Amino acid sequence: MNVLCFSVLAILCRFASSAEWCYQSQVTCSNGSHACVGPDDWESVAAACGQSKQSPINIVTKQVVVDGRLTPVQFTGYQEIINTVITNNGHTLQVNLPDRATINGANLGANYKAQQLHLHWGKNGGPGSEHTVDGEKYPMELHIVHINEKYNSVEQASTDPSGVAVLGFFYEVSANANNKYDGIINSLKNVTRPGTNVTLPAVSLDMLILPHNELERYFRYEGSLTTPGCSEAVVWTVFEKAIPLSKEQLSAFSNLMFSDGTPMVNTFRPVQLRHDRTVNYSRSYVFCVSTVLLISSVFTSLYALTV
Repeated sequence: MNVLCFSVLAILCRFASSAEWCYQSQVTCSNGSHACVGPDDWESVAAACGQSKQSPINIVTKQVVVDGRLTPVQFTGYQEIINTVITNNGHTLQVNLPDRATINGANLGANYKAQQLHLHWGKNGGPGSEHTVDGEKYPMELHIVHINEKYNSVEQASTDPSGVAVLGFFYEVSANANNKYDGIINSLKNVTRPGTNVTLPAVSLDMLILPHNELERYFRYEGSLTTPGCSEAVVWTVFEKAIPLSKEQLSAFSNLMFSDGTPMVNTFRPVQLRHDRTVNYSRSYVFCVSTVLLISSVFTSLYALTV
């Protein structure tokens, strides 16, 4: 795409406020008067997309602030089998979740109930996460969206600066397939086209994430939804350790299609400016527990020597 094409397209997008938002991979001159609005111009679709607490961000590990209040997330109902469908909604792959799965603790300040999960990925297993860590983009990122238990929908919760709590999980390329994902991977061929859905085989949220004792290290910051309307209502918890999937499993997501019929690839919003926001880190909890155990062991040994 040449410079003139980009310029004309940008002008069209800014004046086409009724156009549908899309990812950068969908923005082409061939769309003509039906050009969709790419990430650089989402503010024309939803004003909040231009505000100062937008997500995703690049997490700079040398700048994070260790916060001892960030104890492990407490998961309830994550072990239950989900009875639901998996849907190609034209922008991503989404699974609606029952209210029974909840999270609390971890300085969240409230109980949050799960509403849906969706994914962001690249192309054929290439870089595709929304958040980055020290500039590194992972192949894919899972978002499990929760709302404060006093609300009934994401839309309602989005009016509260801490109404939504999203858990973000990175994926990494593994030499071996992750069999826990067989149900989702095998379902992809049945939801290739937008608007299609299929019953999800027996799966629990615990099967899709890492064991809870491997989720003690995470980043926390205040941000937004990563698609229009970009409401700045999200308490983000982004886990440090990545979930393993094989290259073939990651590549399978690129066989889906967007609403415009093009391959559903690079489904991520570019990182946004952090401005003056603080990114906290939970490692102090792990350090404190390890230290206590070490001291306890030393005192036990000393006591044994004196009796």
